[in-house]
Formats: sequence, structure tokens, C-alpha cells
Amino acid sequence: MNTFQNVLGIAALIALVLLPALAGLARERRIDRELRAAERARSDGPPRTAGAARPVTAARRPHLRSWARI
Repeated sequence: MNTFQNVLGIAALIALVLLPALAGLARERRIDRELRAAERARSDGPPRTAGAARPVTAARRPHLRSWARI
């Protein structure tokens, strides 16, 4: 009975040590999978539209004197 308890205790300690590492590994794999999916979606590029709007350009205002520039 004592030997079984020793083996059970050692197995519990090993599980406590390995559990955070295995959880971190699973998290890293999930993040890698999401990044690969995002990279694939990005490489497809944005949809091409014929009627895309032109970029808006702001009109230049004349320089107004301020108290800092005299």
C-alpha cells in the first residue's frame, strides 16, 4: 500500500509540473493556427472593385501667424 501511495504521489507531482507547460503549448499552437489563417486571408488580398473612391485630399490653408512665430 505504501508503494502505491508513493507512485501516486510522484505521478501527481509530475502532473502538477507538466500541466502548465502542456497548457502553454496548447495555447501557442492555437495562436500559431490563428496567425496562419490570418496570413492566408491576407495573402488573398482585398477584393478588387472597379468603382473604388478616390482618396480624399485636404485643401491647404494659408499660414496663420501664431504667438510662437513672430
